[in-house]
Amino acid sequence: MRPRILLVNPPIYDFSAYDFWLKPLGLLGVAGPLSPHADVTLFDYLDRLHPAAATVKPSADRWGRGHFLSQKMPRPPQFAHIPRIWRRFGLPRPMFEDFLRANPPFDVALIQTVMTYWYPGVAEVIEDLRRRNPNTQIVLGGFYAQACPEHAGSLGADLVVSAPDPAPLYDTLRIYPDQTVYHPPLWSAYDRLETAAMKLTVGCPLKCTYCWAGQHGPPFVARPLEHCIADLDLLLARGVRDIAFYDDALLCRPDEVFVPFLRHVIDSGLRVNFHTPNALHARYITPEIAGLMVAAGFKTFYIGFESTSEDFHKKTGAKVVSRQLESAVRSLLDAGAHRRGITAYLILGHPRSDLDQLVESMHYVNKLGICIALSDFSPIPGTPDGEACRRWVDLDEPLNHNKTAFPTAFLGFERSNQIKDLGRQLNRSVKTASDPG
Repeated sequence: MRPRILLVNPPIYDFSAYDFWLKPLGLLGVAGPLSPHADVTLFDYLDRLHPAAATVKPSADRWGRGHFLSQKMPRPPQFAHIPRIWRRFGLPRPMFEDFLRANPPFDVALIQTVMTYWYPGVAEVIEDLRRRNPNTQIVLGGFYAQACPEHAGSLGADLVVSAPDPAPLYDTLRIYPDQTVYHPPLWSAYDRLETAAMKLTVGCPLKCTYCWAGQHGPPFVARPLEHCIADLDLLLARGVRDIAFYDDALLCRPDEVFVPFLRHVIDSGLRVNFHTPNALHARYITPEIAGLMVAAGFKTFYIGFESTSEDFHKKTGAKVVSRQLESAVRSLLDAGAHRRGITAYLILGHPRSDLDQLVESMHYVNKLGICIALSDFSPIPGTPDGEACRRWVDLDEPLNHNKTAFPTAFLGFERSNQIKDLGRQLNRSVKTASDPG
């Protein structure tokens, strides 16, 4: 008898959450090879195309991003000092209870985890599953399960997959897929699909001290081109219009898969909008790469910059210097990218960052005529910079990794908001200057 497997993408508890093409790619990727051997069903709390989410207006911007359904919730005691609204983002909790009531019990539930501090949503799902389907085996995978395995284990799951290796899951299911056959992510689990995510590579070769991927992730490797093309063809056949790349180092060693993939898209005349919410490395954006990206349909370019301070970059991984950002922006604009589609990430609240230097960095980015995205620093345990933050917060409680909470604790709520207000002001000047007429 085929096992019945439930996939769950949990709700989010946080001060803010916005759908920047957020999809459970890891969960769907694990489910793909299992689908020939099991009956697989998905419940995605963050599916904005679900009929219950239709009350959110506007539903999406021109590139498919949008607001999640949300409701106000009591703030956790740790955040009593932060005068912001705490929310639960996602489909209403009773909908999952009704879903479980309408279906026979599942043998196994696979729950994706993402941010460590989003674990309250995971705990909610486990609680509801235990109450309705007490015999269902619950498996947690994803970033929280890997970064905080002990804490994840305390939520009551039967298995916490604490490494990017599906072998423990296969042993639990007693299903061993043929590794010589490629199965794409299980996008068929969605009734409707307009946005999706892809990866052309795995891992990151850099060792930035604030990032988990380079410190603990798998070695960098390019995926087989034929698998990447198969993923793309499947998504286009489903009517997907906007695809975000989740790669940690999309542009690294581009001749191995990135350039051939772009040439395939261009030569095939495919029409799709590509986006890069994970930071691009400025040093790899050459005139040739920029030209291929624009010709292939890339519409948004998020570039990791973090600071103009050379000292900051030397101490944190030497990812980029100012002249590399200038060169990248020039290459993109010369290739025909829209100025408003180019954004540089800067870190707010990093313990090595000086506020005056951050303000200087913001004005520098603004003078390049592109937008600023302030990336609130989240102290990730197991990274050098995260571990250094134990002097300010208890990292054993994942709520303290929250990207809003730590900058507030480190800088103060008022000063943090002043910096964010400056970012909004500078971005308005870019948008006004780039508007026609």
